[in-house]
Amino acid sequence: MMEFDLLPSERLDDLLSHNLRIIQSREVFSFSMDAVLLARFAGIPKRGRIIDLCTGNGVVPLLLSTRTSASIDAVEIQPRLADMARRSVELNGLQNRIQVVEGDLREQAKLLGYGKYDAVTVNPPYLPPSSGDRNENEHYAAARHEMNGTLEEIVEQCARLLRTGGKATMVHRPARLVEIIAAMTRWKLEPKRIRFVHPHAGAEANMVLIEAMRDAKPSVRLLPPLIVYRDQQQYSEEIMEIYFGQERGKMDATAEELRADG
Repeated sequence: MMEFDLLPSERLDDLLSHNLRIIQSREVFSFSMDAVLLARFAGIPKRGRIIDLCTGNGVVPLLLSTRTSASIDAVEIQPRLADMARRSVELNGLQNRIQVVEGDLREQAKLLGYGKYDAVTVNPPYLPPSSGDRNENEHYAAARHEMNGTLEEIVEQCARLLRTGGKATMVHRPARLVEIIAAMTRWKLEPKRIRFVHPHAGAEANMVLIEAMRDAKPSVRLLPPLIVYRDQQQYSEEIMEIYFGQERGKMDATAEELRADG
């Protein structure tokens, strides 16, 4: 991987998969578990074209690149985040596979082409623009609130970008599931897989993953719940596998060797 200087306040974080690293900063909204779960849940083609909306600093495209050989466009409206995403792509030597597009997601179907994509992923702002602290950092505000596109507008763009049979995958809050499904069906995106994410067994879901198919017939699968923590501090086995995958096997083998040497 190439090396270059980071800007003030920036740091390099390990994505714990395929030796990938990502540029982050405390001054802008950093990725969290929802982005990782989205990247692992999404149904994506082995080849073809994928687009990630609301890409932030590019974490979802970076993780998707470990699962496919498809070309990936990553759309982000905030210049600071788009620049971080672009440099992270270069840092990982993926500039031939991932293109960062700085711009308004509401214009991308017109600019990039209607029905040109096999899959769309999106981790959108969860809150309506009227909610929240008006004095919040502008980067955090844009990441949390629908300031640059409503839920309806985001779903519309997913539909316009997808070919017939293409898949749109979203992570969101369960409280807005009815809105999401209603918007998807209005735009001919038929929900196919839904999975709720719970912080603990017995706790209410705090995330929902939903995948829809363009121009498909109605038929949806409700998958088993995904439990994040098996106790107060330890991740569940499935979360460990999602985060670490093959890398976890290497760590387990190293730990076993250390125990044997001891």
